[in-house]
Amino acid sequence: MTHKSYLVLLSLLAALVSTTALAQKAGSGSDQIATFASPIQDLPTEGSIWGMPVNVHGQTTYINQRYNNFTSSYSGMNSLSSDKAMSYTWSGTLFFGARIAPNTDVYFNPEVVSGVAFSGLTGLGGFTNGEATKANGAQAKFYSARAFARHTINQEGDKVVLENEANQITQTVSSNRVVLTGGQFSTLDIFDDSRYAKDPRIQFMNWGNMTYLAYDYAADARGYSWGLAGEWYLDNWVMRASRMLAPKSPNGRDLNWQIFNTYGDQVEVERQHNIADLPGKVSVLAYRNKMMLARFSDATNYVIQNNAQGTQAINNVRNNMQYKTGIGLHGEQALTNDLGVYARAFTSDGHTETMSFTEADNSISVGMGMNGTQWKRPNDSIGISMMQNGLSSYRRGYLQAGGVSYFIGDYASTSQTISYTPERIGEVYYNATVIKNVLAGLNFQHIINPAYNSARGPVNIVSFRIHAEF
Repeated sequence: MTHKSYLVLLSLLAALVSTTALAQKAGSGSDQIATFASPIQDLPTEGSIWGMPVNVHGQTTYINQRYNNFTSSYSGMNSLSSDKAMSYTWSGTLFFGARIAPNTDVYFNPEVVSGVAFSGLTGLGGFTNGEATKANGAQAKFYSARAFARHTINQEGDKVVLENEANQITQTVSSNRVVLTGGQFSTLDIFDDSRYAKDPRIQFMNWGNMTYLAYDYAADARGYSWGLAGEWYLDNWVMRASRMLAPKSPNGRDLNWQIFNTYGDQVEVERQHNIADLPGKVSVLAYRNKMMLARFSDATNYVIQNNAQGTQAINNVRNNMQYKTGIGLHGEQALTNDLGVYARAFTSDGHTETMSFTEADNSISVGMGMNGTQWKRPNDSIGISMMQNGLSSYRRGYLQAGGVSYFIGDYASTSQTISYTPERIGEVYYNATVIKNVLAGLNFQHIINPAYNSARGPVNIVSFRIHAEF
């Protein structure tokens, strides 16, 4: 798609949003996109072209974050700046869909993003804005976020209606079905769904509330990849598996298309249930990545033998294919019609550097989400969460020896001994519906031991967001 075509699409988006609007979400059971949109009179989002069902949705989000000076005994190459700072992101996405056969849909999501991250996106394990990974400066960047096909194979079972949403044309499916998705999408579109903590555009902003922070899922630098995923729905059970392309280099923008040589595999089993007629679920997810990665033991030896303190020695020992594995547990439960709670826990083996996500080898998070029915604002929402992130002994050893990793590395001098301790983050947000399909929100994050270093912080980050969808 040409640059001019993107501008036309975004102009259309702006015109629609100015009327009041926007939405999101996929229909195979989970999607990284959450939605709160309502239909808009005289603005249909679903119809047909030459007898073919089609739909279109869109979203735009602006997030502004700030913090004041915080205590820091010292700073290193990849430390979060201790000086007063401001960060922002803006994104706009269109969601086009078409049903090319009775049970086969195709979707395309052009996206534009601009923004500036705190300290060049370094100095934290749990970064504070889930949109920040997509931004690469103040100049707007246009790209394809998703371009995929989805085929549903229905088996005998109860009828389930999937409503018109972003990346989902209205469809009646069976409670027992197989869903195949192939093309460009995010691993998080398929795996680790959550009603309460998933989409940083309208829910919690911190990366540790998008998914398990220690889940090093395969993706490019923006969080998307290409691959094939399968889902098998059996009434209250769902089984998922996928293979996704890995980046050519850790946290790189370009993907390696040798999918049988380097890849990210994941499997998930989910059990949905009702307690007192209130929905909940429990899921277990495991992954295995294969890629040319540095082992922390080799990188630590390199730092010591070559007096390479203060350098990214991981770049010098990336010599062999490595496997990286991890497993996690996720549970959530509605306590009332307006209130629900969730918890996630995950551990990775921690022998190798990060492939695609962030610097964490174990993580745990708990939280709750609630709408405003009790105070007569049912379209408002509030969320409260706490999380703790940790490093493996191998990653800690490398950093304490003076090594610098991709996102973190506080080494300052031989006189500074870094005392690594878990990074702890508390997050709270409130979203208020301003007009139909437009919300404004405030978010506060309190970060203790940023980048796992007890000599720095705490950091208090205040955020403002405005989000619209149709």
